[in-house]
Amino acid sequence: MPGSVSPSPAAVDDAAPSPVAVSGPAHLLRVTLLMAGSCLPILGAVLIAPVLPKMQDYFAAVPGAKALVPLALTVPALALALLAPFAGVIVDRLGRKRLLVVATLLYAVFGTAPLWLQSLGAIIASRALVGVAEAAIMTCCTTLIGDYYSGQRRVKYLALQTMCASASATVFFVLGGAAGSAGWRVPFWVYAVSLVLAPLMATALPSPAAAGTVVPEASGASRRAFPWRRLAGICALTFFGAMVFYTVPVEMSYLLDDLGVTNTGVIGLATAIASAATMGGAIAFARLKRSPDPMLPAVLAVCAVGFGLMFLAGNAPLLVVGAVVNCVGTGMLLPALLTSAMSRLSFEDRGRGTGLWTAAFFGGEFVCPLVLLAGESAVGTLAGAVGVLGVACALVAGGLFVVRRRAGAVDSRPLPEQLA
Repeated sequence: MPGSVSPSPAAVDDAAPSPVAVSGPAHLLRVTLLMAGSCLPILGAVLIAPVLPKMQDYFAAVPGAKALVPLALTVPALALALLAPFAGVIVDRLGRKRLLVVATLLYAVFGTAPLWLQSLGAIIASRALVGVAEAAIMTCCTTLIGDYYSGQRRVKYLALQTMCASASATVFFVLGGAAGSAGWRVPFWVYAVSLVLAPLMATALPSPAAAGTVVPEASGASRRAFPWRRLAGICALTFFGAMVFYTVPVEMSYLLDDLGVTNTGVIGLATAIASAATMGGAIAFARLKRSPDPMLPAVLAVCAVGFGLMFLAGNAPLLVVGAVVNCVGTGMLLPALLTSAMSRLSFEDRGRGTGLWTAAFFGGEFVCPLVLLAGESAVGTLAGAVGVLGVACALVAGGLFVVRRRAGAVDSRPLPEQLA
């Protein structure tokens, strides 16, 4: 039950049927809004990437512009990583739906601010505020998926969240490039889309209590200790998993360039193929209907094999094959990590726990290029750095397998909750 504390992560997951309708127009609208909201942080991460060179030219006279302009792209992820735990606390105290609607409105305000801001410093500050809004949006959307759905339906929609995020990254990159042809400020208009989402969220999303979620007594909740130990391991693994997840999207173009591929059309096609593989992995995870924890060693092993092929690749086709293998693994890895984390959280802890998980994931995203840059400096090539990360994946996979074997926890049974 939501208020119980059990030593078994799977047991923490609600055994009751999903408290909201799982079919019909209202259900479809609810899922669409949650998926659209989950894509907003991806919009913030990739939309303006194609216009950074134009921004660089515009602010060329600003001291330090070469270092500051890229911050406009990366600072939202840093703000999201730092503030998501606090967003999680607010979610548990103020409510998921209310915070989601407010954050979605603020997302439009902060996101469109560079349309009229003239100072590079002010633009970077507005981008940091976008990250604040993103922290609340991502935490609320993921928490509401956990509130609205249980069992295999929850697995299904968390996997769908991964698929939508992967697909939207490609779409937003193309959209940003097309809009950027009219000027570097133009893509910022896209942030106004959240003004359409906010009123729909306010009217179409039920509050968890209204949806039938059992909310524990306040006095009992205040006496409960937050399950730090239960969540610490999965958050640490998520931080590492985020670096694995973002390596191909961030570094693919550089790896192709090192192999002599400079045609942007070819690079775009290779990235799209890898993105499709990520979605395929997420679909495979949802259809396997297995408990996530026993799958993690195998999924990380698949990621390691992909990195190994990328390291050995002496030509573009083999590099793409390695990227596809890796992305099939990462497509399964992200929903596995998220589902595992959600299974450890009861209702009163779900907002804070989701915030911590989100912080771990986006923290890993932020440090991913820095870690690979350091690895490249150490071993001499970017492909070598990817190979080192592949070795790390294999070691983590082996460590998880050994730990599960020693604990007697290897279990390939389906999740305890099945589709009703």
